[in-house]
Amino acid sequence: MNIIVCMKQVPDTNEVRINQETGTLIRDGVPSIMNPDDKNAIEGALALKDLHGGHVTILCMGPPQARDALNEALAMGADEAILLSDRAFAGSDTWATSTILAAAIEAIGNYDIVFCGRQAIDGDTAQVGPETAEFLNIPQVTYVKDIKLEGDKVQVTRYTEYGDYVMEVKTPLMLTAIKELNEPRLPSVRGIFKAYSEDNVKVWTMDNLKIDPTQIGLKGSPTNVFRSFVPVKEKNSHIIEGLNGKEKAAALIGKLSDLKLI
Repeated sequence: MNIIVCMKQVPDTNEVRINQETGTLIRDGVPSIMNPDDKNAIEGALALKDLHGGHVTILCMGPPQARDALNEALAMGADEAILLSDRAFAGSDTWATSTILAAAIEAIGNYDIVFCGRQAIDGDTAQVGPETAEFLNIPQVTYVKDIKLEGDKVQVTRYTEYGDYVMEVKTPLMLTAIKELNEPRLPSVRGIFKAYSEDNVKVWTMDNLKIDPTQIGLKGSPTNVFRSFVPVKEKNSHIIEGLNGKEKAAALIGKLSDLKLI
């Protein structure tokens, strides 16, 4: 079984700051981490490999520093890591990113399952996995919380707010993982030593992909971000006065009614 996992390195959103004048992210001094949902996707792939054998390839589009996240995935037990890094990819929205990932997956070829995390914590769109599946023209199941493999079929439990759905899908297919799917393993000491000492991350550029350059990058992205900002949090207090509890309760109800909260 050949499994491909699409992974993203993201800013640690607990540390993100935005320049209020330019509306852009302040990246200086902000640490980067592996996207949390993608860890569940990697664990899902590795768990299937542990049970059924196979080969796990990690695919990541990003700048050269994304090697760190790919080496972490290798240390967890992945067999191969490919970094898609080219200036032509810069500024890609979810459409353009999915175009690039789909082209890379087709270049790898001979795959059974493609995993993605549900969504990335920097954008929270949950679009890249489904869009990539559409470009590949393969079936997809999102919000996956359980997987069982039976021959060329995969039995998947899909989480929804209305209840779980169990469905059976033939490979090849796309699955997007949620945190309920598993508990990601920690990299082993041997895995860390091998990953970071040998640096087996392959780097692919535009030259490695069959792709229309007009469909990627900033110019090929139909989504435009006009402004980014941090919401201003304001706290207001109001003292409820009255001679006794009954008067205070009446005053509170009147205040809530004025604010249209009741």
